[in-house]
Amino acid sequence: MKILSISDEVVSFIYSPEVKNRFGDVDLVLACGDLPYAYQEYVISLLNVPLYFVHGNHDPELEYGAGKPRSYPLGGINLHRWVVRNQGLLLAGVEGCIRYSRRTIYQYTQREMWRHVLSLVPGLMFNKVMCGRYLDIFISHAPPKGIHEGKDWTHQGIRAFRWLIDTFHPRYYIHGHVHRYRPDTIAETQVGRTMVLNTYPYRVTEVEAV
Repeated sequence: MKILSISDEVVSFIYSPEVKNRFGDVDLVLACGDLPYAYQEYVISLLNVPLYFVHGNHDPELEYGAGKPRSYPLGGINLHRWVVRNQGLLLAGVEGCIRYSRRTIYQYTQREMWRHVLSLVPGLMFNKVMCGRYLDIFISHAPPKGIHEGKDWTHQGIRAFRWLIDTFHPRYYIHGHVHRYRPDTIAETQVGRTMVLNTYPYRVTEVEAV
């Protein structure tokens, strides 16, 4: 299965008919936050595949534009605090980043992030019983603690996400939030059985369905 993941920056050739030429063979789109809802809607309307998303800290409460105001990309499925199955893949997600101001609603303390992650545990345990594994792909906006995190307060990693990796061993952890401006910025890190990927601004990942 081929997955297109996106976050944080509008890519001109993705926001154009060229997206069909470049990514017409993807099976799924995962959006990791801080993207216009109209951009996400455009991508899935041209690719005609499912979109799962989580909100980023810069996502608006309401986006105004063509059509009615909306609080999420129309046609997308919000993965925040949900465990779902799609085409044989087990998916889950958590939105937002560490709280650094009160200007947006998708910011949380480390304690609040623990609550979000712990809310996933019943679904993960059900997966283990029914499917023999907890999780294939976890998506978030912010990175886990100690992996790909920034040096500033805003881009620090989330402790609960690192615990999720160490406890439930998803095959892939895909996040955004940390912009990569230098070619030597680490964007792929193997942590035990989990490959942690910074998707900024986009990435194609081939995942073997189980």
